[in-house]
Amino acid sequence: MNENSCSFHNEKELRDGQVESVSAGYPPPCDEANSALLAFRGIPISELKNHGILRALTAEANGWEPAVMSTEVLRAQEEWEAVDSIQPETGSRASPDQPGQLISFSEALQHFQTVDLSSLKKRIQPTIRRTGLAALWHCLFGPPKLHQGLREERDLVLTIAQCGLDSQDPMHGRVLQTIYKKLTGSKFDCALHGDHWEDLGFQGTNPATDLRGAGFLALLHLLYLVMDSKTLLMAQEIFRLSRHHIQQFPFCLMSVNITRITIQALREECLSRECNRQHKVIPVVNSFYAAAFLRLAHVWRTQHKTISDSGFVLRDLEVLAKKSPRRLLKTLEIYLAGVSKGQASLLGARKCAGPQAPPSKDLTFTGVCDLPPHSSEGTWLI
Repeated sequence: MNENSCSFHNEKELRDGQVESVSAGYPPPCDEANSALLAFRGIPISELKNHGILRALTAEANGWEPAVMSTEVLRAQEEWEAVDSIQPETGSRASPDQPGQLISFSEALQHFQTVDLSSLKKRIQPTIRRTGLAALWHCLFGPPKLHQGLREERDLVLTIAQCGLDSQDPMHGRVLQTIYKKLTGSKFDCALHGDHWEDLGFQGTNPATDLRGAGFLALLHLLYLVMDSKTLLMAQEIFRLSRHHIQQFPFCLMSVNITRITIQALREECLSRECNRQHKVIPVVNSFYAAAFLRLAHVWRTQHKTISDSGFVLRDLEVLAKKSPRRLLKTLEIYLAGVSKGQASLLGARKCAGPQAPPSKDLTFTGVCDLPPHSSEGTWLI
């Protein structure tokens, strides 16, 4: 045996439970860990719990013992282990300590401004075609036409509405992840398909299936709502209202329907006057969408609406939004001004009233595309 190695020839248990190691010549121990392991040899397992050296290994010198982990910590560990972080471009798991970065609305918009959308642009219908008396009435009493210099920006909005969700596109994945994190408060990426999207108010496990009639513009509107510091509080309050135990509704699906109303208002030139006044289209479209969502939430809360009223609430909202877009936008301005001063709360006293309930899969949601048409210019034309 090597001279430098420890020789362990005899063991003697003391009364206080400590183990004294005796070796020939009493050489100093060179490896306390190995000595401790050797000390346990020959000790019955039933006696280990009463052995002083075991207590010494599981407690600090000051007497501290590890506390029992709480259920919250255990649940957090389970969620950490179960999280399925996927990189959209590869489909592989992302490193848990390097979650995907949030994406701003301007960055996502810039993506669409730089990619080739010519094939999709051919499919858009910028304005509603009117004939006969309807065309004459619109010419005499209708809203003004959009300025020539703004029509390209309008066409971009309508083209984005023709673009579907592509889970293989990294930018598309980042938009979804950002919406999820901002609404739920999660710090980690989630799977692009899964039941967790139903918790946000999509009808299924794949958000792409709910974008009919609004395309990727519906996701851009949600992104604008949660990434703009002025509207984030409003988005969070509406999301809480959507999870009310009685008045719950599918948040994201409702948002998609409001985007459809926005698209239709743009095509019917209801927003042209405001776009001409501000000399821009996209900011007006975003504000109109947010104002319509605010109006819907206000009606939903104050009139105690439930999911069975969804179709009729959306139809009334569509009529009001097209008839008085400026009034709708002014309401949003007043609300946001109050929020900035800490004086406005959409939910008010109802903010914490009643428990929140997870979205029920048995809810029957009626959108604007599901109601019978009331005119030849209904939203089913999108």
